[in-house]
Amino acid sequence: MITIDGAQMSGSGTIVRYAVALAALRGEPVRVVNARQKRPQPGLRPQHMTNVQACAQLCGATVDGVEVGSRAFDFIPGPDIRGGSFEWDIGTSGSATMLALGVLPVACFAAAPVRARITGGLIQDFAPSPFHMQHVLAPLLKSMGVDVSLDVIRPGYLPAGGGIIELTVSPRRTGLDALELNAPGQIRDVHGVALSSHLADRQVSRRMASACEAQIQAGGMTCAIDRVEDVTAANPGACLAIWATSSTGSRLGADRAATYRRSSEQIGRYVAATFLEDVRSAATVDRHLADQLVLFCALAHGSSSYIVPRTSAHLETNLWLVDQFGAQVASDGKSVQIQGVGLIR
Repeated sequence: MITIDGAQMSGSGTIVRYAVALAALRGEPVRVVNARQKRPQPGLRPQHMTNVQACAQLCGATVDGVEVGSRAFDFIPGPDIRGGSFEWDIGTSGSATMLALGVLPVACFAAAPVRARITGGLIQDFAPSPFHMQHVLAPLLKSMGVDVSLDVIRPGYLPAGGGIIELTVSPRRTGLDALELNAPGQIRDVHGVALSSHLADRQVSRRMASACEAQIQAGGMTCAIDRVEDVTAANPGACLAIWATSSTGSRLGADRAATYRRSSEQIGRYVAATFLEDVRSAATVDRHLADQLVLFCALAHGSSSYIVPRTSAHLETNLWLVDQFGAQVASDGKSVQIQGVGLIR
């Protein structure tokens, strides 16, 4: 049994999610200790517990110690990863997109397609937006050989949650292809969505989009952002997300959740500035995609490489974690190289 110390590196829930995913994929039991040790509330929260249970469902794992507040647990995977239809409800406003990201590597190697309906929070700080997964991560996974789709059924915001996404994965059991993104190329067209719920009277979608479009266009690119007004969410909220593809196939995006202390114009300018900063760094992935791709590249056949806008605690943590499971990694703070294990199920 491999022991993973959750107090290492970022000491965050990322270690919990990906340690379990790697254990399921490699068929190796794992014990996680000091789970989320460096967070204000150490131990498993509902979203992390649901993530472990979801991975256990996919691979028929036996788990011990998986409960809210637990700081140590065992995950003993079964021999097969099964497809089928699943429903996972976090029960709080914990991130449904983080749960989707946690189970996605396992679903990529299932015996049949995986369809999952996930309920929780969709739009919040410190978690990927569903739009980033749809338009940035999923197309790159397709280039590695796996079809992934994600649909937003209902937005969900803090504090109520209640958002619903549907994740569909058509697996490739023969393995993933390596990913090479070593030339940034040119970006001319930027697309996006400005989503607001129960805020039409304040014109939040229009204001976020207009502020962002003006700044992107001043940077020499065209920018077209869809304005979406929603009335299905459990409580008011908003999000702005943009994305683009370069002439060489690089993908970058940026997003921001609304809060009561952020004006619509501030959100628009922040998203534009974040995006432009990553583009001008000559990176081939954005700052969030940089760490999200690590696990998939570690599972792939051959050597993957890409250029990052900057290093981060999550990137360093994910590189450290896949190294524990046999991938060979190297990073100089600007570029990432990963020699995958060539997993076949």
